[in-house]
Amino acid sequence: MSATAAQGTAFGGSVATDQGCAFVTGASRGIGAAVADALGRAGWPVAVNYARDESGARETVSAVEDAGGRALAVQADVADSAATEEALARAEERFGPVLVLVNNAGVRADGLLLNLPDEDWARVLEVNLTAAFRLTRRALRQMIKARFGRVINVASVVGPRANAGQANYAAAKAGLIGLTRTAAVEVARRGVTVNAVAPGFVATSMTEDVPEEVLGSIPARRPGSPDDVAACVRFLASDEASYVTGTTLYVDGGMSA
Repeated sequence: MSATAAQGTAFGGSVATDQGCAFVTGASRGIGAAVADALGRAGWPVAVNYARDESGARETVSAVEDAGGRALAVQADVADSAATEEALARAEERFGPVLVLVNNAGVRADGLLLNLPDEDWARVLEVNLTAAFRLTRRALRQMIKARFGRVINVASVVGPRANAGQANYAAAKAGLIGLTRTAAVEVARRGVTVNAVAPGFVATSMTEDVPEEVLGSIPARRPGSPDDVAACVRFLASDEASYVTGTTLYVDGGMSA
């Protein structure tokens, strides 16, 4: 299968929807919901993964369908490998192999390192990094077989920089960037790309408690929106990005400049 056959000839254009689907983790709200909507509008059938927010996932599905796309809500806590495997199987049964994987699911459990409990460290690493590893390993098998695939990991500007109180989150996101680069090199000859997007402060429920003075440190002087991130993911999933792999695209209003 060529990239064009699987993904279409134009960025944002129609695709051969019987050829495969996109699987977006943590897609019931925020960045994940915006990504699912953007990929649906680009022609991909979308598996909308969620852990607990069934109502939000159904809203995401409705948004994709209202725009003329196809979508399916699939429940699984990505830290539960058995549940995630079942969710992937449901998506594949409905739409075909997962050829676009967006590892977006993430959690925070902030605290200064001296007081950070083992369970908060483990939970953040499991959801934000280990789950992405497992999902990527699983999806790559089908992508390599198809000779086409896109893995896009949602990292963070926190990964390559210090952010007091987020040792676990920063470690997970830095690890995700390292995973991205290494996986990209391993599959580059197979028509599969692996990239990351690193949002800065994006207006979602995860950033509701960000102090106003922090927002003032952003060169753009505003937070980003989920749609800002989704547009970058959509590009990386497109045929136009076929020569882009192993990179991290910062979506941060200039914070990493």
